Amino acid sequence: MLEFPPSTYWAAKKRESAPSARAVRDEWLKGEIRRVWNGPGRGLYGARKVWGQLNREGVCAARCTVERLMRGLGITGVIASRRRPRTTIPAEERPRDLLERDFTADAPDLRWVADITYVATAAGWVYAAFVQDLFSRRIVGWQVADHLGTDLALDALEMAIWARGGSVDGLVHHSDRGIQYTSIRYAERLDQAGAARSVGSKGDSYDNAAAESLNSLYKKELIDFHENWENATDVTLATMEWVAWYNSERLHSFCGNTPPAEYEETFRRTAADTGTAA
Repeated sequence: MLEFPPSTYWAAKKRESAPSARAVRDEWLKGEIRRVWNGPGRGLYGARKVWGQLNREGVCAARCTVERLMRGLGITGVIASRRRPRTTIPAEERPRDLLERDFTADAPDLRWVADITYVATAAGWVYAAFVQDLFSRRIVGWQVADHLGTDLALDALEMAIWARGGSVDGLVHHSDRGIQYTSIRYAERLDQAGAARSVGSKGDSYDNAAAESLNSLYKKELIDFHENWENATDVTLATMEWVAWYNSERLHSFCGNTPPAEYEETFRRTAADTGTAA
């Protein structure tokens, strides 16, 4: 009477009684996505990095599937804030730009970039200085203080030099033209370490785009994500933890979705195996 074969009826009944293979896998993937997002991703990763971490762990899933399931779960990556107060005081003179917007390096400790960003706290403005290696995007030095003096930038530089063994002969150190980086004390320390100074042009953030990108990431993944900060000590402790995670665990797209420390270690191991200088 219904004019369709009995097999169609029984197939429909079967679909009603048991979820499809895709639905079962989606539910399993949701659990894996939550695990990565809450665990290694710290609630910061977007779909691209969640997908990258899953692939690193051997969980095969299409990126579009991860995006779809994350939308269904209502979880997303963090979004950068737009507040940008001034953090540099222009100096009268500066060395020339040795990078010319080429933010790549063939090996560690050939090119570093440095910059300062700000953090609003209940006790007033706090400032964070970073030094980053362009080869791996690793943070090699950092410091937090409640002032914009030269000591802030110098402390970050000292940490970077110490972390790299005390000497960085042949290194190019690039920054904006803030007075912290063009001060006599900062220039003398770079000379002692064997590094050449490089400074971008006035008022052009693209001349130090890699450092600006790190600042944006720091604000997005730590400062704006937690919002309420008491003072410089509060920010310092959180920054120390974030830097450790960023260097050793956080997947970086520049490094082929591997952490910066792992990227450097792979390079050095390969260089040792082939007998080339690292």
